Amino acid sequence: RIIKNAISESEKLGAEALVIELNTPGGQMESTWEIIQMILASDVPVIVYVSPPGSRAASAGVFIAYAAHIAAMAPQTNIGSAHPVGAGGAEIDSTMSEKVTNDAVAKIKTLAHKRGRNAAWAEDAVRKSVSITEYEALEDSVIDYVASDLDELLSLIDEDTVETVTGTEVLRTANAETREMEMGFANRILDIITNPNIAYILMAIGMLGIYFELANPGAILPGVIGGICLILALYSFSVLPINFAAAALIGLSIILFLLEVKVTSYGILGGGGVISFLIGSLMLVNDTKFPFKGISLSVIIPTVIVFTGFFFLAAYMSLRTHRRKVTTGEAGLRGETGIAKTVVGPDGGKVFVHGEYWSAVSDTAIEPNTRIRITDVQGMLVKVEPINDPNKGRI
Repeated sequence: RIIKNAISESEKLGAEALVIELNTPGGQMESTWEIIQMILASDVPVIVYVSPPGSRAASAGVFIAYAAHIAAMAPQTNIGSAHPVGAGGAEIDSTMSEKVTNDAVAKIKTLAHKRGRNAAWAEDAVRKSVSITEYEALEDSVIDYVASDLDELLSLIDEDTVETVTGTEVLRTANAETREMEMGFANRILDIITNPNIAYILMAIGMLGIYFELANPGAILPGVIGGICLILALYSFSVLPINFAAAALIGLSIILFLLEVKVTSYGILGGGGVISFLIGSLMLVNDTKFPFKGISLSVIIPTVIVFTGFFFLAAYMSLRTHRRKVTTGEAGLRGETGIAKTVVGPDGGKVFVHGEYWSAVSDTAIEPNTRIRITDVQGMLVKVEPINDPNKGRI
């Protein structure tokens, strides 16, 4: 989206060129190809500049640099390591690895031939994950220039000839006026939440918030926070390659956790929820075409532990509440003790229990100040019996 807007704005302004400052560890396959297609279809020459010093163009960054009309790097930068990996950096199975690797090699060699760059090195970057410095890249015809800053780059590329979709163009960039296109606030927020790790955390917070609200109707705040996080997570997942089977497993885990709170299963339902949630999390982001990046295990494991720990705690608290002696209503009064305040007999009397006076009856006469125990409750009338305790006291 940001690249698309930048190219569109550059074309409207009739810019001499668009410089993309690149610093990336990689990205998703679909997003990478969309950016490459935008660059190839641009009327304005696109210069990819790996900067500032210390930056890198790894994985998807290699493809973007190869697609650019001109590729340049700042000192102390590197490029390479474009071998396909699974979600979170994990290795993928050999058959799938061969497919995505061959596909990636074919694409980057096509870009190399189009831009006159080193196709052999590009293939090694994909197959062997080789990585080189800026001066090695310049010597091996991987990039076109090494420039310490933007002004130097614009001077170096002045009068270079490039091929765009509209034909051959000669760049006039020396002493050119530059206009920086900052990433807007909305784009910054979208850039953050579309990170698979952030989207996953938002999903977990959203589900916990909704659960809190359902468990405690009227709390409001957990429901509001949970709803916002869940909607943001759904938006993020809409632009990520989501495995719907994994999403179903996560949904099943929530159902199992809720049942664990309500049903005594001795941990079977909760254990199934843990397994379902973990497997679903590992499978959630599914970029099999070129799996550069997914949800990191360093995010999944703590989230699963916290998430399942919360539900097991909720189940424990629920079980302890169910086992606790009833302290309210008729059932809560049975067995309670107090003091007879008047003579209590078949015709009635008054007793004092839990700070309250009650009308009471007894099968036998009970003298005032005798300790009594409630044996039955009939509406607002309690039936009592004396406690054989030689110690009598007043309240």
